[in-house]
Amino acid sequence: RMRTKVTLVLVFLNVALFFFIFQFERHWRTEDNWQEARRRVLGAEAADIRSLALTGPGPALELVKRGDTWFVTQPIEWPANENAVKRIINELQFLEHETSFSVADLAKNGQSLADYGLDHPKLTLTFTSGGPDRTGEPGQPVSLRLGDTTKDGQRLYVLSPDGERVHVVSQSLATTLAMTFDELRSDQIFTIPVFEARSLNLQTAAPASLRIRLRRDGSRWTFETPIIARASKNATELAINALNSLRVKSFVTGNPPARRPDDNPSLRISLEGRNRRETLALGDPVPSRSPSDAGTEYYAQLEGRGALFTVVVPGELMTTLTLAQVKLREAHILDFDTHAVTAITLTAPNHPPLTLQRLETGTASADLPSWQLVLRGDGSQAPQVLPADRGAVARLLDQLSLLAAEKFQSDAPRDADLEAWGFNQPEREISLTLAGTPTPATLTLQIGLPTQRDGFAYARVKDNSASIYAIDPDILRETPVTPRTWRERLLRELPAGARISALKLTDLSNQQVLLDTAIDAAGQFTPAPADPKAVQTIVAQLRTLRAKAFVLDQFSDRVDVAGVERPWRFQLDATITLTGGAGEQTSTTTLYLAPRDGGDRQLAGSSEFNAVFTIEQPLLDALWPLTEAPRDPGPAPEKTP
Repeated sequence: RMRTKVTLVLVFLNVALFFFIFQFERHWRTEDNWQEARRRVLGAEAADIRSLALTGPGPALELVKRGDTWFVTQPIEWPANENAVKRIINELQFLEHETSFSVADLAKNGQSLADYGLDHPKLTLTFTSGGPDRTGEPGQPVSLRLGDTTKDGQRLYVLSPDGERVHVVSQSLATTLAMTFDELRSDQIFTIPVFEARSLNLQTAAPASLRIRLRRDGSRWTFETPIIARASKNATELAINALNSLRVKSFVTGNPPARRPDDNPSLRISLEGRNRRETLALGDPVPSRSPSDAGTEYYAQLEGRGALFTVVVPGELMTTLTLAQVKLREAHILDFDTHAVTAITLTAPNHPPLTLQRLETGTASADLPSWQLVLRGDGSQAPQVLPADRGAVARLLDQLSLLAAEKFQSDAPRDADLEAWGFNQPEREISLTLAGTPTPATLTLQIGLPTQRDGFAYARVKDNSASIYAIDPDILRETPVTPRTWRERLLRELPAGARISALKLTDLSNQQVLLDTAIDAAGQFTPAPADPKAVQTIVAQLRTLRAKAFVLDQFSDRVDVAGVERPWRFQLDATITLTGGAGEQTSTTTLYLAPRDGGDRQLAGSSEFNAVFTIEQPLLDALWPLTEAPRDPGPAPEKTP
């Protein structure tokens, strides 16, 4: 029962609160809105302003809204400064008086409109709202006349549009309406942003008129005239951004140039966007202005607008535009995705082709896929396949993707030119196979050396373009057609279940055994060598045997040591024990060694891996006390006085 009473009391209080809000607060808000509306000088007539006209002591100004864009129509036809127009419209729509009085009451007090400066107003603002395109009816003009300021200089007398009341408003209205043409007009020339731009067109002056057209296709830019070639996306978009940064410096109202820009432009620039086009005609430089660090001032006109103005064009931008076929051209010769390459074939005169193939499976990381080296034999031999150095292949692809022209040599070479630049027998031909559907694509780069050496190599993309590029000849040194350059440096890595159980080092010149030791599972030597630490290093290096660099493409019984061809000097035999389900299995691997011929160079050879290579520094240093210490005479004896 007690709960029922409490519930009824709460319901009653809620009803009372709702009634209070509905009856009184709504009335207060309505009253506030009514009071605010009473203070507003203008009402619905200012809701959709479509034109503005300002007349006063200075030149008349007229503005018209076309679609969503405002234009100044007097004294010069030009796009308006949207922010400046918004300030005027906001000032009118939210214009409030601090007080007002009836014109009819002025005579009773012995006053007239002249006492407030409203018989001949200092400034008259006329605007129209709506119009045929908005309401279907002509817009009705509405005028506000601005008179004198109040004695304290903080307020202004304004005559209402119907002429029946004088309003005292803030002086900010006069400040806002006192804008000049330079403040009301936009100073932008191009308004198509780079993300909207679809083409860039340039035309130089007659008689040697040159038309250049660049077209956007997705995220790429392409030359359509005077050549068909790739354009540099970054350079092109930087040029468009620079065009959007151009600003009107001043309008020319007197003393026009002898040649108007639109009659005979020195450069015509057109930007096309979505369903709109903007064209700037640059004329002669303004004679009274000398070039500065900011650039050169030119006479200019926009197509479709008669206004003559001047604009300062930076020297770098002017050079880019007049030499656009070079400055905006893509310097990178090959256009491909390095991740899409599935095979690389290198060809050179007097060398069999060398192919690098990407493997779809392997132990490589996601960044570096596995590759294999395919060596083509003669007709009687099957191709030999070796693991390829993933890092070397990745560097090659990066170098090819970054290969850039030092200069654009020719886009219409003659047969004699091709022969002179070495394309009858290219010094290098590099073919890239690219994954694709339904069939893979092939991209082939040919590099020639000119008959008259000029410090350049020359490149072209076979069957894709007639263009010839002058390039740095270092690319030839970076793309040798020798298998050892691309071979995987890691020759062997023993699995976890395998260990080296014995080592034997023999001097082949006299068959002297320099080391012969067994190694148990705990890593103990029997018998103990003279230098256990060196032998431990050798064991570790043989577990993961890596070539520092390959010297020959296949194993040989004789090698060049310090300019003299010699047989191998040492033989290092390692017994490998593999423990598995079938018990222990043993095998012997042999490494041949030449005498050390430098502080960081010693050759090794293996018929098992069919390789001759230089060994890495840790193995080289560990072998020294075993191979050279027996013949080291030690320090020279001290001289007796």
